[in-house]
Amino acid sequence: MVLQQSFKATINSEYTFENVQSSLDLVNISDRHFHIIKGHQSYRVEVLHSDFSTKSFTIKVNGAIYEVLLEDEYDQLVQRLGLAAVSKVKVRTVNAPMPGLVLSIAVEEGQAVKKGDPLLILEAMKMENVLRSPGDGVIKRLNVKQGEAVEKNYLLIEMD
Repeated sequence: MVLQQSFKATINSEYTFENVQSSLDLVNISDRHFHIIKGHQSYRVEVLHSDFSTKSFTIKVNGAIYEVLLEDEYDQLVQRLGLAAVSKVKVRTVNAPMPGLVLSIAVEEGQAVKKGDPLLILEAMKMENVLRSPGDGVIKRLNVKQGEAVEKNYLLIEMD
């Protein structure tokens, strides 16, 4: 499979690469293991954690661990137009982005949370996915318990 798309990538909150337009020769070895060839160089990649809502990932590349934050072309356009501050919509619910098993819950009812705070860990396809708060608010109701299996779009948390 060959992937080609433009991203802004921030590595370990320290290094930023803009207009990354990369073609990757990617082979999926298992659920979270990949083999990548780029510029005649071979890389073994393991996805340790992923959060698709914030496009943040923890990956191991040839034994070294990196925290990666991706911004696609749409994310970059929203920032350039100054719409990021305008687009603060009050979030009332958090739904499961995929079917999985709730490994742990990091919040409780009545707790105030900020955008990006971890809410719970959902295991899907043998990967632990940290679901983070999409906005500021207060946990109104937890509709899930630790160890519970959920389907895609299941209402996990209600917020005020």
